[in-house]
Amino acid sequence: MSQRIKQFIFLCLMALSVFAGSASAEGIKIKSLELERVENDWLLNAALQIELSPGLEDAVKKGVVLYFQTEFELTRSRWYWFEEKSALAQRQARLSYQPLTQQYRISSEGFTFSAKTIAEALQAVGIIGGWRVIDNNQLDTSKSYTAGLRMTLDLSKLPKPFQVNALNNRDWNVSSEWLRFPFSPTGPNIVKQ
Repeated sequence: MSQRIKQFIFLCLMALSVFAGSASAEGIKIKSLELERVENDWLLNAALQIELSPGLEDAVKKGVVLYFQTEFELTRSRWYWFEEKSALAQRQARLSYQPLTQQYRISSEGFTFSAKTIAEALQAVGIIGGWRVIDNNQLDTSKSYTAGLRMTLDLSKLPKPFQVNALNNRDWNVSSEWLRFPFSPTGPNIVKQ
């Protein structure tokens, strides 16, 4: 190949890697998660990093309310059939902007929190503490389980015109991958990334 073709291919690959790096910066990443047993329940503590595209941040600032859905599931493998879902839990966090006070408001499970910046608000949405996800009576200590956690932007709660826009725009599809890990009913269950 000629030198110019090699340089062109190299520049194209560099541009693609820069674009892929900037595109992957937005979204939701699970930083750490812990399941701790307190009396007869298992409580989930997690830290998630949420980064929105400039278009989504602008939409929130203009009055669009965002709903973040967090899902936890506990499954047990069976050789003879599909996985058994031993526990399922969901919770929702609502993020809105209040133009009168110029603050962001976060609501989740009856608690309300205000933040001055979008970064503080997203950090508050991404912190989960003391969420009851498993009743110990649901567990069999002789079995092995797999736990999973993910968070998504719930597009079904957006106003209808934004739902149509979200189908065509990747910036509106914000979610984390499922983080799955082995769960032991008798031992510590901590995951850090």
